Amino acid sequence: MRRRDVIKAIAMSAAAWPTMARAQPSKVRRVGVLLGLSENDPEANARVKAFRLGMRDLEWVEGRNIQIDYRFAGSNLDLINRHVAELVKSPPDVIVANSTPVVKALKPATSKIPIVFVVVNDPVGQGFIPNLKQPGGNITGYSFIEPEIIGKWINLLGDIKPGLTRVTLMFNPNTAPYYDRFIESYKALRGASPIEFGGAHIQSPADIERVVADVARDGGGGLITPGDPYVLTTRGAILGAARQHGLPLISPYRQFVVEGSLMSYGPDTADIFRRSSSYVDRILRGELVGNLPAQSPDKFELAINLKAAKALGLPVRQTFLFLADEVIE
Repeated sequence: MRRRDVIKAIAMSAAAWPTMARAQPSKVRRVGVLLGLSENDPEANARVKAFRLGMRDLEWVEGRNIQIDYRFAGSNLDLINRHVAELVKSPPDVIVANSTPVVKALKPATSKIPIVFVVVNDPVGQGFIPNLKQPGGNITGYSFIEPEIIGKWINLLGDIKPGLTRVTLMFNPNTAPYYDRFIESYKALRGASPIEFGGAHIQSPADIERVVADVARDGGGGLITPGDPYVLTTRGAILGAARQHGLPLISPYRQFVVEGSLMSYGPDTADIFRRSSSYVDRILRGELVGNLPAQSPDKFELAINLKAAKALGLPVRQTFLFLADEVIE
């Protein structure tokens, strides 16, 4: 068992201790969960499993006192809108919303059903809530990536790749519009740097191939594939292009490393989903969603794939491996 799994199991067991004296709800409650991932995606499975475990630890057992409707939409906007319309028409007691396009579709669709967003970037900047401490209205939740992490990604690439001269953050502006702001914010704060940094928009497999080939062209490039539902659902094409062009890649998603990319560094998405169950529990027990402050990630993990590093011809220092939470060989 990996170290993070042991720690998580202990934490989850401890979290269940104070719930033993809770009064049991008198009726079956209903929760809708809409994920911006496909149903067969390992990342989606990990998130659903973590949420289920979190709810169980809070004494919500499917088939006994709660009914949870899981829906999966990937980054398909038509499918997202269809699921949103069906959920709002139902309606459940709480909706758990994963991804920017999902929350963007839900916000104008209902002002009454409580919504808990999970793994969503920049909720204030996107207009989902007015502020983090007192969201008001019917929406609160758990965010994912902050602009400051860009510097960490660049430094990690530089630690692994000698002669790094250029780093590109690649994303879809339709599913992750906030990264243009993140990039400008980071550039304004970092000052002079020998490493050229910028963003690149993608909206199709052809765009992915074009950007990867361009970044890899001079041999000094590195690629960031950030938190973005489109990036996650097209990772097969991204990883294939990166391997073909010998381009080192870092992502916040561990699943990228499992499937062959060089590194990942970012919040533990399954842990965020587990934590979100506490807000669902509190809402179901009568608390007002608008009084629950939006939360930021509190658990970050670094993973590295040594096989990918060897294929890229990149040396990995032992001191770097000591920092990693997970080393895939």
